[in-house]
Amino acid sequence: MSGQTAIRCSVLRGGTSKGLYFRGDDLPRDTSLRDAVLLAAMGSPDEREIDGMGGGHPLTSKVAVVQPSSRSDADVEYLFLQVWPDRAEVSDNQNCGNLLAGVGPFALEEGMLEIKSDVTTVRIWMQNTQSLAVAKIQTPDGRVRYDGDARIDGVPGTSAPIPINFLDVAGSSCGDLLPTGNAVDTVLGTRVTCIDNGMPVVCLRAQDFGLTGYETPAEIESNVDVCARVEEIRRAVGPLMNLGDVANKTVPKMSLLASAKHGGSISTRTFIPTRVHEAIGVFGAVSVATACLVPGSVANEIANVTPGDTDTLITVEHPTGYFDVAMDVDYDANDVRVRSSALLRTARMLMRGDVFIPSSVWKLS
Repeated sequence: MSGQTAIRCSVLRGGTSKGLYFRGDDLPRDTSLRDAVLLAAMGSPDEREIDGMGGGHPLTSKVAVVQPSSRSDADVEYLFLQVWPDRAEVSDNQNCGNLLAGVGPFALEEGMLEIKSDVTTVRIWMQNTQSLAVAKIQTPDGRVRYDGDARIDGVPGTSAPIPINFLDVAGSSCGDLLPTGNAVDTVLGTRVTCIDNGMPVVCLRAQDFGLTGYETPAEIESNVDVCARVEEIRRAVGPLMNLGDVANKTVPKMSLLASAKHGGSISTRTFIPTRVHEAIGVFGAVSVATACLVPGSVANEIANVTPGDTDTLITVEHPTGYFDVAMDVDYDANDVRVRSSALLRTARMLMRGDVFIPSSVWKLS
């Protein structure tokens, strides 16, 4: 095709997100050129991403780069890249547990590992956080199965279940489960809990911002004063969480918490970081669930949990439903050690083929 370069990729829905999945060796090795290619593939920057494959929203402007792993404890490696619709930026400073759900199916479809039984275990090394996840993919008759009876909130219909177990992700971005060393800190006059169990998250009480915690994302986004205050606190806690200047980073996520309203453990409204999530990210939910079990934390004060539980299911309520996180923890005095976190996701292959990159991209990079 004259004037364009074809690069093979697949489009998968992973959890409540959607993105382009590439084999690592199909993208340029040079990072700046790779990023230029991905911006062109998505059609960014443009609020509609009309000239590319992006959906004009951070949740539908994502990329997974997958390749076979040389590690003894992993089958494949996964790099998550956030392509921003509103600016020419590709970020690797966070992980994405939703696109993670599609990594196993994509790797199997691409022949990166062999299908040997009705359920194939895929060990995934997550490059962003240097940690391991284990996903179980249904593969009857030697093929990836996408249909099934598993339902996750935020996605219509049902699909084949993909249980994912996270191993040793505590402190993967900030160095410690509680990066400040405290269950509670006061930042700019507001009590917060800073936590990192796969995703740096700041837990705050919605009532401290004059909110019930049950507002819609649009209602919160329209409250300019609340958004400005949340962002001010986010920037202030960045250095405290060993993240440095976070003004142009996607982490930490800010989660406004309230008592569960629909029989769950806790209710959330999460900034990602300036838009309010229509649900909640996978690792964001894991970090909030973990905070619920930390004695004295902002989340623990609100959550409907039994003190001292070591093996428990935390149901995180979000604007479009629920997110169940199975937690296995140890307590030593008031310290919490996370043994594992597990959850259920689904994924579906939507398309595979080539994405076309204009020749001008190669000249500009």
